[in-house]
Amino acid sequence: MDVIGMIPARLAAVRLPNKPLLDIAGKPMIWWVWHHAKQAQTLREVMVVTPDEEIAEVVRAFGGVAVMTSPRHRSGTERLAEAAQALSADIIVNIQGDEPLMPPGHIDAVVRPLLEDPTLSMSSLMCPATDEEKDKPSVVKVVVDRQGNALYFSRSRIPYPREPSAPTVTYKHLGIYAYRRDFLLQYAAMEPTPLEQMEMLEQLRVLENGYRIRMVRVEQSSIGVDTEEDLERVRAILSQRREG
Repeated sequence: MDVIGMIPARLAAVRLPNKPLLDIAGKPMIWWVWHHAKQAQTLREVMVVTPDEEIAEVVRAFGGVAVMTSPRHRSGTERLAEAAQALSADIIVNIQGDEPLMPPGHIDAVVRPLLEDPTLSMSSLMCPATDEEKDKPSVVKVVVDRQGNALYFSRSRIPYPREPSAPTVTYKHLGIYAYRRDFLLQYAAMEPTPLEQMEMLEQLRVLENGYRIRMVRVEQSSIGVDTEEDLERVRAILSQRREG
């Protein structure tokens, strides 16, 4: 199986402008994402997919592969689909450009179901949520069936324990996906769906159209950089590591 990692990145972030190029321990954020993705054993290549020449120049300067795409895409999924049209890869992994702490092993974990089960089109990751995360709308939760397929994603707590003493585990969704190339192209061409628009969660489009997303449980979370507070947390962590 030919597996390609793609990192969608753009400068026009609302809360943190120029986010991919922000400095973290002497390196731009996009370098950290690329650096950790390059360590994944299942990926033949890692590409940064961007509409911004400034990002592409930075990526090429540190030895990475940058693919230019249209600035008109509504999502990272559409951006990846444009880049994937020119590839013959079997599997595409969507690695978020604001996840500089994503462990390489998580990338291998999200790819594994598609390598093992030819009937699967898409997979993603989840980990146990902390008590603080269970009721935060910024933390996406997921529930799964007995085969590990996602039943629903929500910004609300799911499942809801009607009896406080009921033993429940709340799973946090980690925003990394693996798709078969043909399914990625199909998914990106689908129209937005009602639940997707209500929750503002693009992955619900897959479920609403009747397709499966196989979820893989991992124990370690990651930190998506959406705010200045997130950025400072990541800077503190990576400044203590000897990488780069």
